[in-house]
Amino acid sequence: MKNVELLAPAGDLEKLETALRFGADAVYLGTDRFGLRALAGNFDRDALRQARDLCRARGKKLYLTLNAWLRPEEFPDFAALLEELRPLDLDAYIVGDPGVLATVRQVDPRRVLHLSTQANTTNAPSVNFWQAAGISRVNLARELRLAEIRAIAAATSCELEVFVHGAMCVAWSGRCLLSAALTGREANRGLCAHPCRWRYALMEETRPGEYFPMEEDERGTYVLNSRDLCLVEHLPALVEAGASSLKIEGRMKSVYYVAAVTRVYRAALDRYLADPVGYAFDPLWREELDKVSHRPYGTGFLLGQEDAQVHAADSAYVRACDFVGVVREEQGALVVQGRNRFLPGETLETIGPAMRTAAFCVGEIRSLEGDPLPAGQPNRLVRLTLPEGTQEGDLLRRLVKSKGDTDKI
Repeated sequence: MKNVELLAPAGDLEKLETALRFGADAVYLGTDRFGLRALAGNFDRDALRQARDLCRARGKKLYLTLNAWLRPEEFPDFAALLEELRPLDLDAYIVGDPGVLATVRQVDPRRVLHLSTQANTTNAPSVNFWQAAGISRVNLARELRLAEIRAIAAATSCELEVFVHGAMCVAWSGRCLLSAALTGREANRGLCAHPCRWRYALMEETRPGEYFPMEEDERGTYVLNSRDLCLVEHLPALVEAGASSLKIEGRMKSVYYVAAVTRVYRAALDRYLADPVGYAFDPLWREELDKVSHRPYGTGFLLGQEDAQVHAADSAYVRACDFVGVVREEQGALVVQGRNRFLPGETLETIGPAMRTAAFCVGEIRSLEGDPLPAGQPNRLVRLTLPEGTQEGDLLRRLVKSKGDTDKI
């Protein structure tokens, strides 16, 4: 089988390290300007250099998002940024605006370029057009069916990237104006306020102050709200259709999200590539994805427009776990850096790469100095007995089996 890349999000250095450790072949990230996640952690120049070095040391790739749509007055600053970035020699820039592409070609002509899903590429002639303009990979529009992806791959030599997991915009390929209209925060410039997740009602002109729910059909009243994409069960079909890179959405999601989702897709992809004929889907993978905070999952448009699983019944998150802590090494021993409060006697789980999972009962909790503590607290390093085989970088979680909690874990 051909090599297929698993591409994971990296909102900051900790998430980047987590993505690499849990199985990503490549990561994508942004600076504080000219990307589409202005409110994510993002990377300054020093952090970007560290990120590049981390990826190179592990034989992984790093792609920088420069996919905002620029205004005329911004191009001088953008060209200056490109000059600053040239010595870093990053693996590729992700662009969407033709003007941005042209500027990169002028300032840094040898830089590898990938095309953002914002370009809304839905056919092979468009892919070939972008390839002729210097694009080496196209992230296809999320609106495509599987058969359409297959047809595009058959008619082009360009690398094709598809989203396989994460949040979806209600607008075509994320080109949404709703946030700009209601809040002044432009989605196409990385500032989306996600008004498609808000709850709306109708008011009739002659009855001011009386609100009526917007009812669409049996699916509910959230007409604008989209499901989260989950295509883990369809990875073989996507690979066979010609996808070169499988992309996970989520630069604004947590370390736990990055770890839990990346390790599932790594396990599924590795098993398929190792033995396509004997491949069988493991239900555990979907169970693990259900333990990540998410809106109801769907397959989007992949399986057909008529049965597109796009609209969600509401905007609440399904949440089955609390992210409790991260395993660190301190003074030659494994300790836990708390992210949520946890108590002696609680049952927690550790999760690590390669689907390694172990449940254990929390015993005595002590400070680094050895003093007994009543609980583990956020950001505090504590000592406790961890399951055999636990490694630095593993995460701790608590099963809560609750729904409707909007905390993103």
